[in-house]
Amino acid sequence: MFLFSFKNRIALHYIISTGLLISVLFLVIYQITSYSINKHINDDILEESNEYLEEIKIDSNNSYLIQVKQWRERDNNAVKVNPVFVQFLDNNNKLIDKSPNLKGLKLQLHKADKDNQFVDSYLNKKPIRQIQIPLFDRNKKVGYLFVAMSLDEATLILTNLQDTLLIAFPLILVVLFLIARLIAGRSIKPVTMITETSSRITKDNLKERIILPQNKDELYVLSKTINDLLERIENAVKREKQFTSDASHELRTPLTVLKGTLEVLVRKPRTQAEYEDKISYGINEVNRLSNLVDQLLLLARFENQIQSLKTEKVYLNALILDVLTRYSGKINAKKININHPFSKDYYVKSDNYLVSIIISNIISNAIKYSNETGIISILLSQKGGVTICTISDEGIGIPKEDLDKIFNPFYRSNPTLHPEIKGSGLGFSIVKRLAELLDIHFEIQSEKEKGTSVILRFQ
Repeated sequence: MFLFSFKNRIALHYIISTGLLISVLFLVIYQITSYSINKHINDDILEESNEYLEEIKIDSNNSYLIQVKQWRERDNNAVKVNPVFVQFLDNNNKLIDKSPNLKGLKLQLHKADKDNQFVDSYLNKKPIRQIQIPLFDRNKKVGYLFVAMSLDEATLILTNLQDTLLIAFPLILVVLFLIARLIAGRSIKPVTMITETSSRITKDNLKERIILPQNKDELYVLSKTINDLLERIENAVKREKQFTSDASHELRTPLTVLKGTLEVLVRKPRTQAEYEDKISYGINEVNRLSNLVDQLLLLARFENQIQSLKTEKVYLNALILDVLTRYSGKINAKKININHPFSKDYYVKSDNYLVSIIISNIISNAIKYSNETGIISILLSQKGGVTICTISDEGIGIPKEDLDKIFNPFYRSNPTLHPEIKGSGLGFSIVKRLAELLDIHFEIQSEKEKGTSVILRFQ
């Protein structure tokens, strides 16, 4: 089976449909021409027949004889392009007279069921059309009138027309194929550009973009869709590279600290208290590393959206109280006052586990960045069918220029100003990803040295 290019397949499909249309058109032309010629011949034969019938007279003495002198004289004086053959027979099929152009030939008498009908036959191997008309005298058949005309001219015209159409048909198809191929080539030029651009795109070169066609047709939509896809892929690769770089750096730091601590321990003998202090410090670093790994895995899992959602009733009051209980040690250590004046029970339809991660990260950040004896307010309300959860602190706040950056993984606003506050900078990144996944509207408001408010709107 031959393999055609896309351009040739378009041209082939075009000429197949066009060829069918042209063949039907040619067939109609041929049939109309054939019908017109045959009708013209039939009308001429009938006209001649009527003229001869008007001039025929039956001899009163012998009803089997027909007087034909008048038609002979008229026929001799008439000039015809297509000769007319005339013949008379009596009731006994005996020749009475015939036109001189028949010479030694004779028109064939057909069966009675062919009377007054056009019959195609041959005269001296030449095609003719004839009609045999019975002649009556007082309801008694006395003979036959034969009128015939040659079909040579009609056959020649139809044959020439047929040959012309048969020769013209493939020539037209070839010309149409070349034209269609040219038009198809110009039409799919954007596809060629797409192919060429795609071939230049590699993992190290994602900046190539397809030039959009001027006409906003299907190819424009295809090109724009591919450009959008390339944009998303480039951004995803950038995020992946940045994520890998940041994760490597963040993981290397606690490992370096842990390694240095262990090296210090083995250099020389230590007291029991020194060993306990260094081991406790190492355990804290391991815990930090473990927590960091958990957050990285969580962020990576939801970055690829492979976590399946489990929609159920999430009771926000109970969930918030569970999170506060979990962080009660840190809350008490900083003597933070928690204000949660819940007026009634609130619940939403969502994933309980993921919502708990969101609330936990927000409260954890609020505790971490609150000052000693600070206040954290947690409010629940409902407006227009939307449940609103607001978690506010009176901590160090976030500068306005950093508000758009805190959602980037590992970003921390001015960590050198508060070295006592430990963190990985993944909390708000996780919250943002999960909020988008659960269709929760996430908003953060903050002012430096005045505090931060995080607002969650559950649809």
